[in-house]
Amino acid sequence: MNPTEKILQSKIVAIVRLDDYDQAIEVARALVDGGIDVLEFTLTGKGAVAAIGRVRAALGAAACVGVGSVLRPEEAVAAIDGGAEFVVTPALRTSVIAACVNRNVLALAGGLTPTELLEAHEAGAALVKLFPARLGGPNYLKDVLAPLPFLKLVPTGGVSAANAREYLAAGAAALGIGGNLVAKQAVASGAFEQITSAARECAAAVR
Repeated sequence: MNPTEKILQSKIVAIVRLDDYDQAIEVARALVDGGIDVLEFTLTGKGAVAAIGRVRAALGAAACVGVGSVLRPEEAVAAIDGGAEFVVTPALRTSVIAACVNRNVLALAGGLTPTELLEAHEAGAALVKLFPARLGGPNYLKDVLAPLPFLKLVPTGGVSAANAREYLAAGAAALGIGGNLVAKQAVASGAFEQITSAARECAAAVR
């Protein structure tokens, strides 16, 4: 199963945004144990690309691992070379999408307005990240999909177990969940069972 199919099946991309990724394997295992197996490590923290390689080596086929917060094509290429199976941008970055298309790797590109979302799709992003989703909520997503029903939107930002079903009912293809799933304090204190518990709750909400 390729990453696009995996995300559409799993319905959740767990966004792991930490200051450093020393405990990436523990976080990844905690998420997988809770039923979430699509993981995005963001470049906003130290050692994200190395962490992707380590997690893939440790978990193998148990997890689909990608890179997030990618702004430049060279970052995308470095992450893909390091083992990233998909690439996520927070904004419409056509040069990053092109780099991914060139490597036959899924680009999950960000946008907010209908123009940006459509442009990301036309540039080659098979999935388009509606960000920040909390700005318009499920109704905004529904409004965008009315004239653009072919877009596979992945709302991100403010998505949680509490509103997951609402987004899916509005037409979301999958959901990006970050802070509501991987709390920095849980990682810092080694409370990985909290992450497993949050993952279980989110996974249950989309089934």
